[in-house]
Amino acid sequence: MEQTYFRRGFGLKQQVLPVLEAEYHSLLVDRFRERGFRLQVSDLTLRLAEQFGFCYGVDRAVEYAYETRHKFPDRRIVLVGEIIHNPHVNAKMRGMGIEFLMPGEGGRFDFGAITPDDVVILPAFGVTIHDFERLKSLGCILVDTTCGSVLNVWKRVEAYAREGYPAIGHGKY
Repeated sequence: MEQTYFRRGFGLKQQVLPVLEAEYHSLLVDRFRERGFRLQVSDLTLRLAEQFGFCYGVDRAVEYAYETRHKFPDRRIVLVGEIIHNPHVNAKMRGMGIEFLMPGEGGRFDFGAITPDDVVILPAFGVTIHDFERLKSLGCILVDTTCGSVLNVWKRVEAYAREGYPAIGHGKY
């Protein structure tokens, strides 16, 4: 029986690394980092935030999406929503032939066109339990790029709920 759920990538980092570096690496940023995040040009001082760039969870999600395309070059790949909230990265995903399934009215996803032959990528910020269970029931291949920090928040909210405390979420629906 074919494995249908992947959460740890495919071990293809070395194969996709050249593409990732070409698309997301910057020699200028390297120069800033080498010089203590400060670059002097004549009498102008430029500074780069030390925490510049993607967080670990975003790096991981983007890497897994590239690995997914490499692993399944001839399969239809559908991304639930956006991989991250970054137009440049999402445009790169579309350029790789990854289809985006955006929520309809009321914020719900319509998985009616998903088949067992499809590969579905879950974004860095995850999906609802309902959507996850629905996708599992369809028998498609799921590539879960949900950030570990996001999962920790969900676990903490569940623990608080068991103790009788409410949780308030703030962000994009």
